[in-house]
Amino acid sequence: MAQKNKPSRNVLVMRLSVLANVAMTIPVLYPLCKANPDTRFIMLTKRWPASMFHDRPANLKVVDFDVNEKHSGLFGLLKLSAQLYNLYDIDAVADLHNVSGTWIIDAYMRCRGAKIARLDREKPKRRALVNHKSNEPVTPIHERYRRVFRQLGLEAPDNFTRLYEGREWPVSPIVPVKEEGQRWIAISPFSSHRQKAYPLELMEQVIAQLCQHENYRIFLIGGGKPEKIALRPIARKYKNVISMAEVKHTFIDEYALLGKCDLMLTMESANMHLASLVDLQAMTIWGPTSPACGYLGYNQMVEDDIQLDMDCRPCSITGDKPCKYGDFPCLKNIKPETIAQHVIEAVEYNAEHQTKSTKLAMVRKAKGIEKETI
Repeated sequence: MAQKNKPSRNVLVMRLSVLANVAMTIPVLYPLCKANPDTRFIMLTKRWPASMFHDRPANLKVVDFDVNEKHSGLFGLLKLSAQLYNLYDIDAVADLHNVSGTWIIDAYMRCRGAKIARLDREKPKRRALVNHKSNEPVTPIHERYRRVFRQLGLEAPDNFTRLYEGREWPVSPIVPVKEEGQRWIAISPFSSHRQKAYPLELMEQVIAQLCQHENYRIFLIGGGKPEKIALRPIARKYKNVISMAEVKHTFIDEYALLGKCDLMLTMESANMHLASLVDLQAMTIWGPTSPACGYLGYNQMVEDDIQLDMDCRPCSITGDKPCKYGDFPCLKNIKPETIAQHVIEAVEYNAEHQTKSTKLAMVRKAKGIEKETI
């Protein structure tokens, strides 16, 4: 329950990395801003994640910083703290990261009289889960973010729908026109930790089965030279497949593409969360991690996901640990035909019911949130 104290008027919000974790702040921040119109929120993050904050509320200011140059180390962070305080008259801090770098900024702002609220990382719960001493799931990250704001006496509703709510999706010159009857499927086969990625040779088998449907168009999502090189032969082999890694693109291009898609097949990665931002059903393949770790995409449903019931899962919270078997059977033992069938059933079900996100609509209905027709 929110505290009764008077809300602060200039709230510094910090989530410095990783891309996926920053993306997960948006479904919390945007409703927060709308519910507290007299409060100014200053979101501090790194430069690349900062560029995903499109269609933001008027009282949300996004500030990026350079951790490697101007603001590196203790003195760099103290300099950044002074700049933020002088520019925005900070009187409260919502620390959504709670690591040593943000502690320095917290300490500076506390010395200036600001109230500090920090994310509960739930480390004991996390350790118990990955050590298989408890089956209790970690509290979803979106709810833990909201708790931070409630500690500051702010209203933090759970009613995000999508970016560009009530308006047309942005137009991108690199996104083609979607023809009548086509089914568009975005596939994001990579993750920040390679241990969480379904083997690409098996993913190609999934793509081959999907391409047997003439009206399916597959868009491969990736960035950077290694991913471009890995996806290129697949896109060349199948006529209905386009690799977006071949084209330099921004978040606005990706929003424009995903806004037209019928479903995303993804790993546990930032793209799972981008799908949530555009109200797109994400079918996630889980390996060493699990939805119980607290990072399921906003309004996504675990029933949509694909994972094996294994005693060793989850073996880590973020998927950065080596496999005790050496070859991640939690991923390689998932059959490509199983994945393809799940995708086909979901896409056709949504097409039959004339919605691209039927299950997301069910989630919103349970929360009492209306979904607009796109």
